[in-house]
Amino acid sequence: MRKLIPCLLLLVSLPVAARSLGTLEFKPCTLASEFGTQSVEAQCTTMQVPENHAAPNDRKISLAIAWVPAKGEAEPDPVFMLAGGPGQSALESYPGIAAAFADVRKKRHIILVDQRGTGGSNRLVCKDASGKSAVLDEESEDIAAAKVFAARCALDLGKKADLRYYTTTDAIQDLDAVRAAINAPQLNLMGVSYGTRVAQQYARRYPQRTRTVTIDGIVPNTLVLGNDHAKNLEASLNQQFARCSNDKACARNLGNPRERLNALMTKLATEPPTVRYRDAITGESKEEKLTPGHIAMLARMFAYAPTVAGMLPLQLHEASQGRYEPLMALSTLLAGTIGDSIMHGMQLSVICSEDAAELRADPADANSLLGTAMIDVIKAQCEVWPHGTRPADFRTPLAGKVPVLILSGEFDPVTPPRYGDEVLRGLANGRHLTVRGQGHNVLPVGCLPKLFARFIETADAKALDASCLDKVPYAPPFTGYYGWEP
Repeated sequence: MRKLIPCLLLLVSLPVAARSLGTLEFKPCTLASEFGTQSVEAQCTTMQVPENHAAPNDRKISLAIAWVPAKGEAEPDPVFMLAGGPGQSALESYPGIAAAFADVRKKRHIILVDQRGTGGSNRLVCKDASGKSAVLDEESEDIAAAKVFAARCALDLGKKADLRYYTTTDAIQDLDAVRAAINAPQLNLMGVSYGTRVAQQYARRYPQRTRTVTIDGIVPNTLVLGNDHAKNLEASLNQQFARCSNDKACARNLGNPRERLNALMTKLATEPPTVRYRDAITGESKEEKLTPGHIAMLARMFAYAPTVAGMLPLQLHEASQGRYEPLMALSTLLAGTIGDSIMHGMQLSVICSEDAAELRADPADANSLLGTAMIDVIKAQCEVWPHGTRPADFRTPLAGKVPVLILSGEFDPVTPPRYGDEVLRGLANGRHLTVRGQGHNVLPVGCLPKLFARFIETADAKALDASCLDKVPYAPPFTGYYGWEP
């Protein structure tokens, strides 16, 4: 046994050989999000691309790329997973949904590219006065302060980036450069939320290089990001609150959650209470005023996941009894995690270039949970943010024969199923599946990973037997701190 020890030590100390894919050399890495528990072993590298593709000899930026190898012999067409936001990192987002790609990986590589301005690709982060990462303050009432914040951030980021070149159009050129570098003749695109816009724009510009498109939480090319947010959230919350109102135990124990929410927002607008709570991240005891902005953000984020949203009627009932600590703790926890996962600078470069000119505040939204504050803030910030150029045909819907699988959640608060129906009209080889009782990002739900893998294998969405989705249950609302009643 003693004679084996030097050999074992020698094996451990040997450097790990780099692996190649096309012209790119990769080294082992571990993918993980800052606040998640999942991790994925992968191969990572970087690739230089022009910041301005029209001026290839000017400044270059580095793209962070990860390769999750196929488990067996790989087909030549990999799957590119495109993250949401805009402003999320693909490398940080993937571990949370990696299980949904398990069957796809049997025959195909997964390629992750941090979109320029996110993650490890010339990250465009805006910091607030305390030095923390910040995102669009959708509930801010201080429009002037939001504008000053954006101007200061643009000036700071302008030292390392020309903010005009961090748009969707620039990003799809990066994706095609990566495709060429790894010698892939075609791609299978899988986009989530804003990533569906990237997927559609790529497929429109490079149809011959697109084998399939899977889009989860579809953002139609025709959609102006922001215009429908208030209406979509109201519709989603009403659908999800109805689950409690129609449940005898929930209605009896917790009352009408919609009425509770309206009453709470009215109270906080004039009498915001000072709440002592424990910070869920640091464990510190803190004290802060609970405002309508806290509740609007919390309700919106909960609505994304109906399993979590099932707790909202309970928390609103607690607030009606003067117990605000859980709402404050949850709100500050979400604000902190979102601020670190969304690159505000990249988000502004996308929205200011592609949507801001068409943003319109609807007076009918004034009394909704989100109101018109988000649109007012974005428009003010975009007045001082450098604008890129949007192609003249940017709003043209995706059409043609490319195979497309569209996925929606019945209760999605930001990209409702009607968006999927709209996009499907121009797709000869498209299919739209809506999963009952679900919210935003449904790929990991039920049998969808199997259907996804089958679609990638056959490139035929219409032939999928989706009857297994009928077994997906509705998430029952909590009726007390022990959960729901049987």
